[in-house]
Amino acid sequence: MAELSPRYHVSAPRVSDGLKRESVRGGVVAISAQGMKLALQMLTMIVLARLLSAEDFGLQGMAVILTGFLGIFKDAGLGAATVQRLEVTHEQISTLFWINTAVGVALATSTVALAPVMVGFYSEPRLYWVAVISGAAFVFNGLAAQHQALILREMRFMTLAKIDLFSLTMSSAVGVVMAWLGWHYWSLVGMAVVGSIASAAGAWLAIPWIPGPPRRKCGVLSMLHFGWMSSCNSLVVFLAWNIDNILVGRVWGAEALGLYGRAYQLATLPVQQLMGAVGGVAFTAFSRIQDEPERLARSFLRAYTLLISFTIPIAICCPLFAEQIIRVVLGPKWMEAAPIFRLLAPTAVVFALANPLSWLVTSTGLVGRALSISAAATPVVILGVVLGLNHGPQGVALGYSVAMALIVIPITAWAKHGTNITWTDLWRATKQPLLSGVLAAATGLIVNITLGGQLAPIPYLFVGLGLVLGVYGWSLLIVMGQKDLYMDLLTQVFSAQPRPQV
Repeated sequence: MAELSPRYHVSAPRVSDGLKRESVRGGVVAISAQGMKLALQMLTMIVLARLLSAEDFGLQGMAVILTGFLGIFKDAGLGAATVQRLEVTHEQISTLFWINTAVGVALATSTVALAPVMVGFYSEPRLYWVAVISGAAFVFNGLAAQHQALILREMRFMTLAKIDLFSLTMSSAVGVVMAWLGWHYWSLVGMAVVGSIASAAGAWLAIPWIPGPPRRKCGVLSMLHFGWMSSCNSLVVFLAWNIDNILVGRVWGAEALGLYGRAYQLATLPVQQLMGAVGGVAFTAFSRIQDEPERLARSFLRAYTLLISFTIPIAICCPLFAEQIIRVVLGPKWMEAAPIFRLLAPTAVVFALANPLSWLVTSTGLVGRALSISAAATPVVILGVVLGLNHGPQGVALGYSVAMALIVIPITAWAKHGTNITWTDLWRATKQPLLSGVLAAATGLIVNITLGGQLAPIPYLFVGLGLVLGVYGWSLLIVMGQKDLYMDLLTQVFSAQPRPQV
């Protein structure tokens, strides 16, 4: 193992039966932490929706188009390269650290240079300083990129969870206080910057590693190539996933974008949190067994089943109880977002079906294939958004969802090509949650027909969500026979066997 400091060594966790146990434990920790993050984010959303206007959120959403675009390159894909490699050295990571730092400074500078372009595009002069101040976060992102990658590489998921919760708590507190004091959209800018600072500080405190000077000829060229291809893929994905926000803001203005953005966030936030939790664990674990195709296929299918199982009920409940969810979470003044929210709900299932495939592809080093898949899918998504644009945010939501649904099968076929995964395997992995979802959706429709308009929003949600989730769980665990799968996971979590050495 290559020594990084007197207290820190780096190598891949040994591939053994313990990797499964470590991955399961890490997944449980990550999902639990994401559950707490989701609760905190929802609480913050509830408070800010009542303190701020749709225009405030829309202005911040416009600025995020620029910072989000530049944010694709915030670690230049080098964090993933560090995680994906089976072996790395102190010199390699030190060199990547200084590259990440330089990239962070360059991105902050680019934000200042491009801010006038964004102001002209949206005809909104208030965006200039919003973008400039938001760009400061890139410096902290660059400083922390390799430290965060090392934490993930060591599979220290509890540490990552603590850092995430700390940064979210700090940023949420700052945002709410600033909004309460009347800072309007600046409270959202403050949230973003403080979150980056807190996350960077947490990563540095968690990893006892000080980078050395950069070195030439230390073997980073292949890692730079991986990072470059990964960044290009992220760029294409960003365009596909954000073209709706770009065009809604440009054509329909800040208020419409605020409504669309809140509906989109509410529809996808639970799934994004879930994928964020599982994705870090899965990518790390898949990378460790990338040279064992059969084991990789089994591990992927298991993770795929679990992710779909958790996503299906979310995608069912959002359209069934859209008005009640919007009224309770965002408040009465946001009711125009309800039909947008309902139309965007199918994207949750698409994300759950498609995103895990990227973990499979990139963990085996096939970033070129990931880029090709994204490049082929993006024009379809753009076309769907453009076709719906004349009909306002609702038309965009419908076009976006339809386009996303159309690309699922081609993406899947391309991603699994050359692996040990067949269509039969994928059907077996998704059959039980999908069929259970059909039964749960039928239950929800019955609830809407029998109780619609008879209960206040909160009791209605309590009854409706309880019945839908209860039927789904009963069908999945008992009728579909998935109880043993989850019992095995619990066994892995609470197993007393020793943790593999890192």
